[in-house]
Amino acid sequence: MSRLTDLVTPGVGAPAPGVLRSELPGGLRVVTEAVAGVRSVSLGIWIGIGSRDESPAQAGAAHFLEHLLFKGTRLRSAASIAEAFDAVGGDLNAFTSKEHTCYYAQVLDTDLALAVDVLADVVTDALLDPADVELERGVVLDEIAMRDDDPEDLVGEMFDEALFSGHPLGRPVIGSEASVRGMARDTLHSFWRDHYRTPRMVVAATGNLTHSHVVGLVGAALGAACVRAGAGVASVPPRRPDPADLVERPRLVLRGEDTEQAHLMLGVPGVSRYDPRRPALAVLNSALGGGPSSRLFQQVRERRGLAYSVYSTYTTYADTGSVAVYAGCAPARLGEVASVVLEVLAEVAAGGISPAEVARAQGNLRGGLVLGLEDTPSRMNRLARAELDHGRQRTIAESLDQIAAVTPADVAALAKELLAAPLTTSVVGPYDDEAELPASLRSG
Repeated sequence: MSRLTDLVTPGVGAPAPGVLRSELPGGLRVVTEAVAGVRSVSLGIWIGIGSRDESPAQAGAAHFLEHLLFKGTRLRSAASIAEAFDAVGGDLNAFTSKEHTCYYAQVLDTDLALAVDVLADVVTDALLDPADVELERGVVLDEIAMRDDDPEDLVGEMFDEALFSGHPLGRPVIGSEASVRGMARDTLHSFWRDHYRTPRMVVAATGNLTHSHVVGLVGAALGAACVRAGAGVASVPPRRPDPADLVERPRLVLRGEDTEQAHLMLGVPGVSRYDPRRPALAVLNSALGGGPSSRLFQQVRERRGLAYSVYSTYTTYADTGSVAVYAGCAPARLGEVASVVLEVLAEVAAGGISPAEVARAQGNLRGGLVLGLEDTPSRMNRLARAELDHGRQRTIAESLDQIAAVTPADVAALAKELLAAPLTTSVVGPYDDEAELPASLRSG
C-alpha cells in the first residue's frame, strides 16, 4: 500500500495545485501533477545517481548504462521497445548528469500504461548482454569523438576538469576514451545493481492523469524491485555532502585544434543549490551574460562586434557550483575578447549591477520560469528534481517570490565574493602552446 504524503512544508505554504506524492514500500516515490487541457503524459524514472558517484575505474558507467539498458530485457528486445513507442507516436529516451539519471517517455494519455511498463522493464530488468556491451561501447566512443568535434562542448568539459581538479565533479559525464574502452561488463552490471535501487528512485509524471492511477501502474510494474529493497525501507534523502574543498588558484588549460574560431571559457567556483544566495546568483548571471541586454553581450558583441556568441552560465550541485563565461571568436581577436570579458567581470565584482539591471534580470527570470513550464516534460523535470534535490516541492509562486526578493545589494555582495576569486580558464583553438595565448589569460 502506498502512502500519500502532504506536500506542505511548515512555513512555506500550500503545495502546487495538482501535485501529489506517494511513497511505496521499498522507498519508491511517485510524484504527479495533473495538467489541465492536455492529452499527453510525460513520465520519468529518475535515479539520484550520476557521474560524480563513479569511482575513477567506473568513469562513464552511468552514461554507458543509459545506452545499454535500452538494448533489451528478458521480455523485450531493443527492436520491440522501439516499435512499441513508434506504434503510438511516443518519445522514449534518457539522459545522465553529474548527479541524476533519467529514463523518460512522452505519450498520449491513453498509452500511459505502456510507458510505465516499458520504462520499468528497461530500468530494472535489462539483460546487459556482453555482445550489446561491445556494440554500445562503439556508440559511446563515437559520442566522445562527436563531443571532441564540438569545440564549445569540449572547452566546457575542459573547464570543469580544471575547476574541479581531483574532484569527481571534474570528470566528464560521458567518461574518457580510455575509461570507456576499458569498461568491463561486470563493472557496468555492478554499478547498475548497486545504485539502481528503489530508495533512490523517483517516478515523476505530469499531464492528463490521476495520481491513484499512476501509483497503481507504478506499483504493479516496479513491485518486484520494491520487494527486493524490503518492506518499510525509506527513500534516500537529498544528498548533502560536505562542501567541496576546491583549491582556489589560477588554472589555464589549452587544447590546440585546427579550428576556425578560438573558444574561451573562464570562471570561478560558485555556490551549492542549498545556498540561500542561489536566487541572487541567478539574477547576477542573467544581468552578466544571460541575454541580449546583458553586459557581456552588449560590450563584446553589440558595441565592439568581437564575437557572435558570448554568454555566462552557472551550475549548482549539492556541495558547490561554478560561474563561467563563454566566448567564441576569431583567433586574432581572442586577446581583445579576453580583455573585455575580464574588464566586465572586474567592474561587476567591484560595483555590482544597477537597480535597472536587477529589475530587468528579475523579469527575464520570472518570464523564463513560467514560460518554461508550458509543456509537460518541463513540469515532469521540475517535479523530479525538486524531490531528489530538496525532498519537497516548491510552488511557482514561491520561486517567483524568491527572485523578486533579490536586491542590488544582494547581487553586489555575491559578485564581490565570487568574481574576485582566481580564474580558471580553458581554451580550444589553433594554438601550439600557451605562449601563443594573450598575456591576460596566461597571467590568470
